[in-house]
Amino acid sequence: MSERDVSSFWDHLDVLRKVLFRCLIAWVIGAAAAFCFKTALFDLLFAPSRDDFISYRGLAWLCEKTGWQSLCPGSFTASFINTELAAQFMTHIKVALGAGLVVVSPYLIVQLYGFVAPALYDREKRHAAPIIIWGTLLFLLGVLMNYFVIFPFAFRFLNNYQVYAEVHNQISLSSYISNLLMLSLLMGILFEIPIVNYLLAKAGLLQAETLKKYRRHAIVAIAIVAAVITPTGDAVTLTLVTLPIYLLYEASIIIVKRHSTLVEESTPETS
Repeated sequence: MSERDVSSFWDHLDVLRKVLFRCLIAWVIGAAAAFCFKTALFDLLFAPSRDDFISYRGLAWLCEKTGWQSLCPGSFTASFINTELAAQFMTHIKVALGAGLVVVSPYLIVQLYGFVAPALYDREKRHAAPIIIWGTLLFLLGVLMNYFVIFPFAFRFLNNYQVYAEVHNQISLSSYISNLLMLSLLMGILFEIPIVNYLLAKAGLLQAETLKKYRRHAIVAIAIVAAVITPTGDAVTLTLVTLPIYLLYEASIIIVKRHSTLVEESTPETS
């Protein structure tokens, strides 16, 4: 390695250090702000545990209009406990760090993209920006899907479930927060299906015909995943979870097919 290459390497490393430092400062500021708004933050997180949550009221309205009283969520109460001395304070810090990361994530993405962009060709830059934007939007859409649909109805079902009448549910703070965050992350990742399939197609590892061929298998797999993450057992909740994921699969077929068409059009014909 020449002296010039070594100098260039250390210059890039110094730029990366500055980028990471700015990202860390932004994260700390976002987390500190979230930490200060404790009441609003935890009101938001614990809203699905109350029977007046918007999703329950929406389902009750649907039952009233359609007459499907068997699906009416009804009223319920949830009791929470904490069994560890520092658990509430540590949970506050963890949630604040997570909320701060979400709040400043656009800034973090811009900073990291700004570091990588100089090494990309113009064509790669044109593709990178839409992928980042759509990937972020789809992830947030998956988190919202979990917050308004999956977690509320799963929580209602599990909170009311009893194996014996004398055994009452008292949900631990850590269990509630952990399950909410885990399912949010899982749904966010699942909603990245079109992005993953596009990248696989771009790498030449996936064709639209393959997705069409295994469409039935995908439907079964999606239904199984939906049944696992929504233990309520009612058809409405299962459909609300299955349908968006299936539509993302169909969107993947269109995206991959469109990409293949663009590649064929841009490839010069050989005599």
